[in-house]
Order: sequence, then C-alpha cells, then structure tokens
Amino acid sequence: MPIAAAPAPPPDAVLAARRRFFSGAPVTEDALAVPILRSWTRCAERGMPVAGRLRAEPLTEAELAVRRERHEMLRRRCRPELEALHAAASASDSIAILTDPVGLVLDTVGAAGFADRAAQVALRPGVSWSEAETGTNAIGTALVERRPVEVRGAEHYAEAHGILTCAAAPIHDPFGELIGLLDLSGPASVPHLHALALVQLAADQVEHRLFEGAFPGHSLVRFHRDPIYLGTAREGILVFEDYRLVAANRPGLALLGLGWDALKAHRFGDLFEGSLGKAGEERRARTARGDVVLRLERQGAPAAARPARRESVAAVPAGPRFDAQTEKDLGRAVRLLEAGVPVLIQGETGAGKEVFAHQMHLLSSRSGRPFAAVNCAAVPEGLIESELFGYEEGAFTGARRAGFKGLFREADGGVLFLDEIGDMPLSLQSRLLRVLQEREVTPLGGGRPMKVDFALICASHRDLKQRVEQGAFRADLYFRIAQYTVTLPALRTLADREALVARIWRELAPAGEATAPSLSPDCLAALARHDWPGNFRQLVGVLRVLRALAEPGEELGLDALPADIRPAPAAGACASPSPAWSGGATMAAAGDLGAVTRAAIEATLAASGGNISEAARRLGIHRSTLHRHLTMQGPGRGR
Repeated sequence: MPIAAAPAPPPDAVLAARRRFFSGAPVTEDALAVPILRSWTRCAERGMPVAGRLRAEPLTEAELAVRRERHEMLRRRCRPELEALHAAASASDSIAILTDPVGLVLDTVGAAGFADRAAQVALRPGVSWSEAETGTNAIGTALVERRPVEVRGAEHYAEAHGILTCAAAPIHDPFGELIGLLDLSGPASVPHLHALALVQLAADQVEHRLFEGAFPGHSLVRFHRDPIYLGTAREGILVFEDYRLVAANRPGLALLGLGWDALKAHRFGDLFEGSLGKAGEERRARTARGDVVLRLERQGAPAAARPARRESVAAVPAGPRFDAQTEKDLGRAVRLLEAGVPVLIQGETGAGKEVFAHQMHLLSSRSGRPFAAVNCAAVPEGLIESELFGYEEGAFTGARRAGFKGLFREADGGVLFLDEIGDMPLSLQSRLLRVLQEREVTPLGGGRPMKVDFALICASHRDLKQRVEQGAFRADLYFRIAQYTVTLPALRTLADREALVARIWRELAPAGEATAPSLSPDCLAALARHDWPGNFRQLVGVLRVLRALAEPGEELGLDALPADIRPAPAAGACASPSPAWSGGATMAAAGDLGAVTRAAIEATLAASGGNISEAARRLGIHRSTLHRHLTMQGPGRGR
C-alpha cells in the first residue's frame, strides 16, 4: 500500500545533523530519518569518502546490453510505470528510473535538461547505485532496507549527490524476492511532495500484474476490507496449492499481519474461516484482524500434491551471481529457448546449473507458465518412467486412484528441466527421444497419446560425449538435446574471486541488519584462494555457517574458518589454537582436562559441519551448555 512520506526535516536541521555525525557526535532520531541515519552509519563503517567523487564506473555498452537482456521481462513489465511516473512528475523536472535487483540502472525516462545534470553524478544507465558503491541514496538504501525510501538533498551521504532528491520503491515477486526497483529523481531545489507515494503505487501496479496467468493449477484469493479495492493494486492476493499458501503480494500479507516467512507455513484454514468457496463469487470471511471481502479465482483445478523435487511455479534458488561471460551465454540460451532449440548445461556439481535453468525460464516468454524439474539421478529407476510419462488409473500396484499426468504434461506450455540427464537409464532414453520427436506423451497403462508443448533444458555434471562413447548414453538423444551447450565455469577458475566472495557475503545479510559482521582482509583472501571443489554450493554453505556463528559487528579472522579452508601456518610458526568448530585437536596436547574437552567439542563440531544443534546432540549435552563452553574459550571462539 502507498506509504505517506515522512515530513521533511528543515534543510538547516539536516545540515546540523551532518555536522554532528561527521564530527563523531551522536545524532538523535528526531533530527534525521531512521533509515538515513542507519545508512550513514553503514557508509561510515565502510570508510566511504564524503567529499570528492565516489567510484561509479559505468558498464560498457556490451555489458549493459547483456544486463538489459537478462532483465528484459522486468523492463517490459515496468515500461508503462516508467512512462506514467514521468508524466506524473513532469512539472518537477524529474526522471523515472528502473534498476535491477542490485541497483544497476537499466532504463531512465524523463526531462532532458535534468537528465544532463543527473549524468554529471552518474545517474544514468549502466551505473550501479547500490549503497555499498554510491553511499546513501534512495535506490541503494531502499534495496538494503527492503522498503520505500526517500532521500532529499543533504541526506545523501556523498556531498556531490546533494543536488538530488530521490524516492525509490523495491519490486518484489510473488515469493518475496527482490526483482528490481523504481525510482523518481529530481533536483533538490524543487519540492517533490508526492514522489514517494507515486513510486510506491507504480511498484504496486507492477507486482499486481505479476500474478496474471502465472499460477496455473492454483487457487488465487483476492480480498480486502473494502470491496471497492478488489481488482486494484491495493487488493490482497494469496495463492494456494492444495490449500497451502505458496505465494502472495505485500498488501495481502499486510492485511493479515504476516511477513514473507508465512509462505509454505500456513494453510487456508489458518488464515480465513470457512472454505475457499466457489470461483467468482464474493463472500465475507473472518480473519484474525477482522472481516474481509473475499473472491476466489481458480486457474484450473487445485494442483495435485507433488514431490519436493518438482516445481510448477518456483522462485530462483539461491546461488551464484554469474560472471560477464556466463551472462552472455545466458542471453544466447534464452534466445535459443525462445526459438525452440534445446539447451544443455554442463558443469561441475555446485556450479549453478539449476540456477542458470531457472534464470532461462524467468527471462523467457514462458516465465508465466510452469517450470517442471526432476533430478534424474535422484528418482529410483523403477519410478522415473511413471514420473515423466504419468499413468492411468490402476496402471500398477500402488498407483494413485485417479492416475497421474506426469512431468511432461505438467510442463505443457512451460519449461521442462531434466537435471543430471546423464544418469537416465538407457531403456528410458529411447522413450524420451520419441517424445521429443513427436511431441506426444502416452501414459503408462494405455490411453491415447496427448500432445505436449514445452521448451527443454537439460543439465549434467557428467561428460555426455564420453558417456556416448562408453555406450551409456544414446548418441541420437545426445545430438537432440545438445544442439546448444553451455559449460558453466568452476568457481576456482573465476577472476576476482575476492569481490565475488564479498558480494555473496553481503547478499546473505538479513534484511535490516544494523551491525553486520565482516570478513577481515586475511579471511576474505583465504576464502578467495580456496579451491572450492563443491563450487558455489560449498562456498555459500560455509559463508552461512560463518554468519550464523558470528557476533554482531564482529570482524572474522582466519581463526573463524574451518580447518580445511584455513591456510596452513608457515613452517616453524607456532600453531595457534584451533577455533571452536575447526576440528583441530592441538589443544589436547597440553594434557589438561579443559584441553581434552575443547578438542572433543571442536572435533564434534567439525564432524557436524559447524551445526551447533547437531554437535550438542552428538555430545549428549544441551545446546546452551555447548554455547557456554564455546564462550568460555575466549574472544573469537564463542561463536
């Protein structure tokens, strides 16, 4: 819902707050908006300069074209709002801006005169306005705070940006993920009374349209306290699959007093009294926050329960952020997918093959249709045929009473992703080839062939050419699915790994974290130098453990790293004590009972992958007891 802008502090009050802040004196919350003060504090902790020019190197034209192509669907959906924002603010000489989820400016629309002045401070396409690179500004700070933010004149951290007044609102997808941001920027000398409300409304409109046709086989509930708002961007929308909440918009969660963590944690009956009702009819329903008017919309019958490995509509899994070459490969792969050409993704385990496939789906014209995925190596050989092709009622013992339509038909109209296809049994490869040639599926147990339309993405960590030579994979199927192959690089081969590790560390920070732990230069360098045989999956796992065990504001050194990642000490150097979860046992050499206890704790934590709860269970003690032991081991060890 639109958020009313907070009253602007008088310019003199902001300047006084700047003087106090940068002289080291405390600044009260009534002297400066809380999000601005938090942002200034973050920027100061990073050592960002206040005067002079901040680093704002634009992408090259080729790099910007790749980034725009990657976010083409977002750009198309936001174009009407960009034009509307420009029209609404034309009198104030402003420009409307669209950025990607990390603050890179993709498009601008607005007054040429101010656009020239904005370009002087790099407010133009191809430049990142993330808070970490540009200081306090509406774009970067709204992305960190995950809420609409307005930054006026001297509230910007960098003095050079004081010529701007900017208002920005993030855009969330139906799963709560940030997918972009809309911003309205103009000269600080001109009043912008309704800028924040305008960008919030524009973001709401974009988010509202994301639900159109995006959830086949699901039940959509549209509701509001006042029926006049049904059908508008202010209505609440909840999406249910078999009565379980799987997606929502922000107004819907706000009306019920919920956050994004409510997804998959609630069922319809937890939120509304009564049943879903009939499609199209309006009825009153009681919630924990009062009565609402509810209207049900069914996009087909409620979907049958599915194993966790398959997804009809899914958020992109957490994983790597691709380098420039892989982003170019992604753009090409999407174009080929649109042309009906199958794409094969190769790469080591953990290199991001599934993330790449999800990105292809989201950037394609099929993004509003199903993404049906199956790991061919995880399904027992005796079941994979029924999983893919489906079956009729009574096809075999244990079959569902109503039969099962199978993954091929589930993917109809969308994308079929066959992960680890190199492990598909030879007997099934011939049937898959027939489906790809004829685009027809015949369920097990008989029945008539059914036409299917899906785009195909396959992936494997195996060398499929070698599998063909060994006779373990059909050559005709290989040439059918490998018409275009993308090989994802291993993490250890990427350039500038320190910047990559630092970026993933920042992205793992919880929203609104005030005093985030940091990585020391030595710790960051050690993480970047490690070989990472498990690639991004292993790196992200280690960074999550480090964050979970770190204290607020703590700088993590080499002693915080697991023993297998920490660099070996130089020859002749005295061994430093092992960290609490490194698995080292050097302290036991002292022979005292405390050292033996610490060694046992360290070894158990290492065997548990740093999981304190699991280590406590293995040791037969309570988690709080283990925490006390860790805390007693001194600074840097009680994480």
